[in-house]
Amino acid sequence: MSTNPNHSKPVVLILCTGNSCRSHMAEGILRASSGEIFRVESAGSRPAGHVHPHALTVMKEIGIDLFGHRSKHLDEFRECDIETVITVCGNADAACPTFPGQVNRHHWGFDDPAQATGTDAEILAAFRRVRDELRAVFGAYAAGRHDAR
Repeated sequence: MSTNPNHSKPVVLILCTGNSCRSHMAEGILRASSGEIFRVESAGSRPAGHVHPHALTVMKEIGIDLFGHRSKHLDEFRECDIETVITVCGNADAACPTFPGQVNRHHWGFDDPAQATGTDAEILAAFRRVRDELRAVFGAYAAGRHDAR
């Protein structure tokens, strides 16, 4: 285990299939909303190998920079002390393993904006809609965790 002080905080792991957009957007939103009360990570059951450029764009619009994020496999977190796992797509929910020490598990499904079709403006609108839905849900989750302290 690393000597990084963040490793002493409870870990919230957000999972989706590709770890290319929804889980990264949720990670950025939860990290920004929660402050320092826990460590937030994201991963996928079948990582896409990249973070979707539209996810980077729409998150930057709300002041959250996902620069440096990378698509990760959930196996990278098997040895971590995971407190909470949150799945944001049905495939990841079905494939989600139980992690040692895991206390909580939630499934909050969101549409996959990477599957959106149409013009670039229509696709960006789908990313913004999902971002805003994630922001409402994960913002409320962070507020509840703050209240529970």
